Amino acid sequence: MARRSTALGFGVFGVSLAVLLVRFLVPRPVSMSDNGDGFRVLCGAGIKWISKPEKYVHLVYEATPGGCDPTYPLSQSWLARLAVVVGSDSDLNLVVLGVISSVLAAAAVAVVVVGLPYSLRVRLPVAVGLLLVMADSAFFGYFSSTLGEGTAFLGILLAVGGLLLMGRRWLGVGAAVTVVGGLMAVNAKVQTLMILPLLIIAVLLVTRSRWLPGVLVVLALAGGTWWAQTAVTPAVAPDGTASARPGDDSREINMVNTVFLNIIDGHHDTVADLASLGLPASFGQYAGNGWWHPHPVTLDPHYAQYRDRLSRRNVVKWFATHPDRTLGILNRAAGDLLTARPPYLASFDAAAGLPPAAQEYRVPLWSGLSALLAPLGLFALLPLWLFTAWRAWRHRQAALGVALAFLLTTLVGQFVLAALGDGIENVKHQVVALFCLLVAVILSFCPRPKSPAAAVGETPR
Repeated sequence: MARRSTALGFGVFGVSLAVLLVRFLVPRPVSMSDNGDGFRVLCGAGIKWISKPEKYVHLVYEATPGGCDPTYPLSQSWLARLAVVVGSDSDLNLVVLGVISSVLAAAAVAVVVVGLPYSLRVRLPVAVGLLLVMADSAFFGYFSSTLGEGTAFLGILLAVGGLLLMGRRWLGVGAAVTVVGGLMAVNAKVQTLMILPLLIIAVLLVTRSRWLPGVLVVLALAGGTWWAQTAVTPAVAPDGTASARPGDDSREINMVNTVFLNIIDGHHDTVADLASLGLPASFGQYAGNGWWHPHPVTLDPHYAQYRDRLSRRNVVKWFATHPDRTLGILNRAAGDLLTARPPYLASFDAAAGLPPAAQEYRVPLWSGLSALLAPLGLFALLPLWLFTAWRAWRHRQAALGVALAFLLTTLVGQFVLAALGDGIENVKHQVVALFCLLVAVILSFCPRPKSPAAAVGETPR
C-alpha cells in the first residue's frame, strides 16, 4: 500500500508540474505586477527597488551594488533569493521564480493526495480540483511575482499535506513537510503570522498519541518563525521609530485606512461616528480619504492631538458597539473575498504588446465561480463556512478533520483581519482566505474513511 501511494504521489507530481509549467510559459510567462509593495520581497532577495503601482510586469530585476538590508521577513523573498542563485547571474528573473514555485505547487498537490486515505476514485478528483486551484488565474500569477501571497498558498497546502501524512504512515516525512510549509505560510506576510498558533494546535491534535514528534514540529515552527522575524532590521514606523514587533510600522497606516475608509466613509452619520471614536467633527472632511490620499487626515494640524484615538483598541470598541455597521462591513468584505481578483494587477510584461494592466484568464474556473457568488456576500460565504465546519466535525476522528478545521480557522481569521483591520485593497487582502476556502471545500467532499488507518495519531510502521 505504501509503495502504491508513493508511486501515485510521484505520478501526481509529474503530471501537475507539466501542467503548471505549460500553464505558466505558454504562450508567454505570466506574473502579477507590483502594487507598490514589491520592494519588500526584492530587498529580501538583495535588490534595492523603489516600488510604485505598475501597469506591466517586470520579468527581470537587475542586481544592485551593495545589496539591500531587508526589514520584512517575507518567505517569498526566500524563493526569490533561491531564484537569484539558480539563475545565470545575480539578477532576479521572475521566470526562474515561477518555475521554482511551480515545482513546489506540484509537490503540494502530490503530498495532499498521498496523505488522503482513499482509493483512486476519491484521490484523483481531489488532485484535479487542487491543481485547478493552484493554476487558477486568481492565484497563479502570485507565484512568479514580487508579492507575498504566493508562498502563503504554497505553504498552506504543504502544511495541509503534512498534517495528512502525519495522520497516516509517514510521520517523519509529514513532519518535515509541515515544518517547511508552515514556515512558508506563517512568514508570507505580517497578516499570516496568526496561522502559527492554529497550525501548532493542528499538529498537536494529529500527533496526540505520539507527542514527541508533535512537540519537535512545534519547536521547529516556533523557532523558525522567531528566527525569521528577528533576522531582519526592524522596519521604521511613520513616526520614525523602529518597530518593536512585526507589523508595528504599518499599524498606524492600517488604522487610518480602517477609520476613514470603513467607518468614516461619508455614507453614514459622520458626526456621530467621529464622536464615538473621540475625534473632532472637523475630521469629517477626510471621510473616504485613506493614508495615501492627496488630502489625508495626517496633514490636519490637530492630527497629533488625536492620533492616540486612532488605535486598534478604539477601533475594536467601535466595531463591538456598532454591530449593524460592522455586519455591513463584513458583508462587503465577503463580496470582496468572492470577487477573487483585483483589476489593477497586470499579468504581462510590456513586451507582450497588450494594453496596460491586461490580465490573463487561462484558468478562471474557481475564481469565475466565486465571482458569480460575490453579490451575495455573507449569504454565500456563511453557508460555505458551515458546510466546511460540518464536514470537519464529521471527520473529527481523522487527520482530515484536523486539516479542515485548520483551513477553516485560518480563512476566518484572514477574513476578519482583512475586513476590519486594513481598509484598502480589500479584494487582494482576502485572497489567502479565498484560497483556504476553495481547498477546504474540495477536501470537504471526501467521504468518511471506512478504514481505521485514517484515525488521528495512527502509529506509523
